Amino acid sequence: MACLEAHSSATTEWWAQDSASVIADLKSDRSTGLSDEEAAKRLSRVGPNELEAEPRRPVVLLFLAQFASTMIIVLLAAAAVTFFIGEYQDSIVITAIVILNAAIGFVQEYRAERAMEALKTLTAPTTRVVRNSTRMTIAARDVVPGDILLLEAGDVIPADARIIESANLRVDESSLTGESLPVDKSSDPLRQARQVGDRTNMAFKATSVVYGRARAVVVGTGMATELGHIAGLLKAHRSPATPLQKRLAALGRRLAAAAIVICAAVFLIGVMRGEEITLMFLTAVSLAVAAIPEALPAVVTISLALGARRMANQNSLIRRLPAVETLGSVTVICSDKTGTLTQGRMLVEAIWTADAEYRVTGHGYEPTGEITENGTRVTDAGRLADLVEAAVLCNDAVLVPGSEWRVEGDPTEGALLALGGKLGFSKEQVATDHPRIMEIPFDSFRKRMTTVHGGFEHLVACKGAPESVTSVCTAVAGSARQRADALTEALEAADRYSTNGYRVLAVAGKAADDGDIDDPDTWEADLTLYGLVAMTDPPREESKAAVEACIGAGITPVMITGDHPSTARAIASRLGILGDGEVLTGADLATERARVLSHYVETVSVYARTSPEQKLDIVHAWQERGGVVAMTGDGVNDSPALQAADIGVAMGQAGTEVAKEAASMVLTDDNFATIVAAVREGRRIYDNIRRFVRYALTANSGEIWVMVLGPFFGLPLPLLPVQILWINLVTDGLPGLALGLEPPEPDVMKRPPRPPRESIFAGGVWRHIAWVGLLIGVLPVAVGVWAEGSGRPWQTMVFMSLAMLQLGNALAVRSETESVFALGFRTNLFLLWSVLATTALQIAVIYWGPLAALLDLEPLAFGDLAVVLAVSTAAFWAVEAEKAVRRSRRRRGIA
Repeated sequence: MACLEAHSSATTEWWAQDSASVIADLKSDRSTGLSDEEAAKRLSRVGPNELEAEPRRPVVLLFLAQFASTMIIVLLAAAAVTFFIGEYQDSIVITAIVILNAAIGFVQEYRAERAMEALKTLTAPTTRVVRNSTRMTIAARDVVPGDILLLEAGDVIPADARIIESANLRVDESSLTGESLPVDKSSDPLRQARQVGDRTNMAFKATSVVYGRARAVVVGTGMATELGHIAGLLKAHRSPATPLQKRLAALGRRLAAAAIVICAAVFLIGVMRGEEITLMFLTAVSLAVAAIPEALPAVVTISLALGARRMANQNSLIRRLPAVETLGSVTVICSDKTGTLTQGRMLVEAIWTADAEYRVTGHGYEPTGEITENGTRVTDAGRLADLVEAAVLCNDAVLVPGSEWRVEGDPTEGALLALGGKLGFSKEQVATDHPRIMEIPFDSFRKRMTTVHGGFEHLVACKGAPESVTSVCTAVAGSARQRADALTEALEAADRYSTNGYRVLAVAGKAADDGDIDDPDTWEADLTLYGLVAMTDPPREESKAAVEACIGAGITPVMITGDHPSTARAIASRLGILGDGEVLTGADLATERARVLSHYVETVSVYARTSPEQKLDIVHAWQERGGVVAMTGDGVNDSPALQAADIGVAMGQAGTEVAKEAASMVLTDDNFATIVAAVREGRRIYDNIRRFVRYALTANSGEIWVMVLGPFFGLPLPLLPVQILWINLVTDGLPGLALGLEPPEPDVMKRPPRPPRESIFAGGVWRHIAWVGLLIGVLPVAVGVWAEGSGRPWQTMVFMSLAMLQLGNALAVRSETESVFALGFRTNLFLLWSVLATTALQIAVIYWGPLAALLDLEPLAFGDLAVVLAVSTAAFWAVEAEKAVRRSRRRRGIA
């Protein structure tokens, strides 16, 4: 029994052994199963058939962990200092911002920990087994290796098992492998099936039986299953920090260092000039607090929240708020095929007959569309009548009407019913005219299905794999050629369609007499091949434009699918994803090439038949190359890659709960084009955050220059601590928040993504902060020196000019290149009104006695106020001039 603990579905090649050897290895019996005593021993040895969950961190520790970043620590210190010096309002605002950000981070991590719990809900609560020669129902958690499972349609498979008997078994493995269609299963041993999707004699935990029945022996339970393997990958690969989080962490460290330097420098300069130590301490601390843009976390949070709200209106639900900005930094989108790039519905697109080929249009399973021959629309069934009627008769599916027609049953059969509807053959009508009286069901050996129908004449209808159906045909409808030649031509056409990624079915039939009906051996004798139907899951109409938008924005689209390579290649070619890139399969990745995946990943645009671990390898390979990766998926097999990607995007309609819990974003319409719209929003948000950083640090550096330069030009103490804090409050407040509402610039999707490791100060932001900040600092000092020399209230004029210069800068920094006059003031009315409101408040503070006394200010004469306002426009015009120079350099092709 020791071998039971070492063996598992994931590590032992059970699929390569015959069923008798598997049963012998597991010391079980196909007829009697295990005894209760033996099952109890194994259960105590291998443990319950459940996935292991990580111990949850206490909620309190999870919340406290959110306060560990440098920026948060600096803000907490700022809150303490402002409280100490009596600025209680500032202290409360800063503390509230910190708590809000911590709450958001807490919710994100709490949700991430639920991904493992969602995996556990996939398992069936009970299952049928054979024990002590008796069929019984037991709890799925009590299943052990060696148990004999009894499976039938509708069952959720409780553990990994080797099939030992099968009757037309089909299993939906889409959530585990990404295979878009149910898989035919058998008990035959396989020579080579290293990929999970190729193991047609295995049944896997949490997949479901859609047709037939089977008996299987359990080979792996709990974590020793393919699902357990995925659970292990989920635990091992956590979501990485977003580019914005990394940039803000770096900014926080720099600002903390700058605050300490500023405190020390201003304090020492003031003391050396003979100022009071207490006053200089408060001044230095106030200036250090002003140097830190405490509104930055609020601007980021509000920008992300508003962005998430806008994206929700565009079918994108954000689960992790920083993911909104991450989208704007994405360099690679690894997308699933089925239902994301494609419609997720089978559609007949071509028909072959011996005398013509037809093209078919339509949407999903809706029985509307056109059938054309050489560009001419076919308005009646004509030569296609026998083919379409047989395809509808030999069919177990049902179409359900609605806003989106859906199919109950096999998707390929649903596509045939939709084809019939386009030519006036409804299943209800043909079934009434020719009721089914007998059938030979499909099985994986025969690869065809045959039905016999009564009515005013007896009919036999047959459909299936072309090589199987043609083997029982003696004639080809519409062909004057010899039988062998005509059938060869049909098989060549089938190969051509298959090579182009289509699923091909042959349809045949005959009129039968009473004697044929009574003799089953004659049902599939002397059939006439009516033709071939070629179907596929077609691309969404908007997917091609979305792929083109990605490429235009410098984003690399990559398809990763569980489907066959030919299907993947065909869809990728139609969408423009393939280009000159390679198509690799999971089998290719399993070779030594996987060791150097990171070196050639940029040349591969399509991957087919991949395992969960290989999807992780692809994501990590791109990340090692410096990429920011968005990964889409809907199945359990996608969840580790969704969690490890920089942003995981789950499907809302077809997605499993596991995928949704592991993802950062959920698409409610399962549409690739929605991701591209979200990327646009992400880029807008990052641009707005950069605008605020540029604005806030420019303003703050101006305040520092005033305090540093003033004494050198004879101003005793240019501003008091309370005046510094007031300016910082009103200028960083509403105007700063309004910059976070700026609409996207016209070229937002025509430029490449920002490099993942690029600083938030790249692209000339540092230069802008340095020279504009110096300008904002020098001009108030100049006004103060002039005012003091002429006996005017110089400190009030310094106070007013410094604040108004910052507001002028707020209007100008809306774009790094475009003039404000080209953008128009109406495109961000909130900014315009916030600047006007702040200006009014700033003027009121010098004329309203109580507030002026609180801030130690004096009223200004009209002429003095006019001088201040005139000087205050300088920053606006200076930034406009800078942008004009940039536009000129860009036109001349100068970086």
